[in-house]
Amino acid sequence: MNEKTILSAHPVSDAMRASVLATLAELERRHDVAVLFACESGSRGWGFASPDSDYDVRFVYVNRLSWYLTVEEGRDVIEQPINDELDVSGWDLRKTLQLMRDSNPTLLEWLRSPILYRQEEPWVDRLRLLAEHSFSPVRGYHHYVSMAKKNLREHLYGDVVRYKKYLYVLRPLLAARWIRSGRGVPPMRFAELVEATVSETALIEEINALLEVKMRQGEAATSARWTGIHDFIERELAVAQAHAFASHPKADASELDAYLHQAVLHFEAGPQD
Repeated sequence: MNEKTILSAHPVSDAMRASVLATLAELERRHDVAVLFACESGSRGWGFASPDSDYDVRFVYVNRLSWYLTVEEGRDVIEQPINDELDVSGWDLRKTLQLMRDSNPTLLEWLRSPILYRQEEPWVDRLRLLAEHSFSPVRGYHHYVSMAKKNLREHLYGDVVRYKKYLYVLRPLLAARWIRSGRGVPPMRFAELVEATVSETALIEEINALLEVKMRQGEAATSARWTGIHDFIERELAVAQAHAFASHPKADASELDAYLHQAVLHFEAGPQD
């Protein structure tokens, strides 16, 4: 293995993909919406799922025109009851664009997921382009640094640590490093983050060892502290917290408004050939 190659896997069987697509189609019928985009989030999207990881399906949908023309706003989230392996939820397009204007990192990760279930073209390509235009390095950076600090404090100071909690700190720290280096929106794939931002051979080897055991153990598996990774986390968090960004203006909403208007009218009439 090349010393810069990071272990990564995004397992979704044909049977599970068919089940997800059937669930999305049923949600469309039940709620009278059109699914614009659907992807895998969580550990499968990041590339380090355990054998017992569930499927975190996230989607963006468009309501009927009449839904947007009421005095009282309707509920803008659709959630399917969670079962042992499937967790499905989605956001209305207006909510999605509001979050995009705020550079919501969760949404930006969805749009870069390596596992796609549905996407309506050219609408999704346009949505990704809008996300790039709207991205605020300041908001994204502070989100990831805060996430890393919180997860470190809550999960990594015991004598025994769950494998996945290291990854829940490493991933946002490296996303912050990506932003700090001026690369823009971070990728969702953990392997891509590591390969682009980490050069220390010993650290790469330890991260790969952690990934290897995480991807063959259960979600709740634990171990003693991984010293090299833990030391890197504390050093990197100190660097991340000391970094100061110049202020960044909030994105102009006019492009987002135009997209919402066009998409709602398009899907009201039904997808065109």
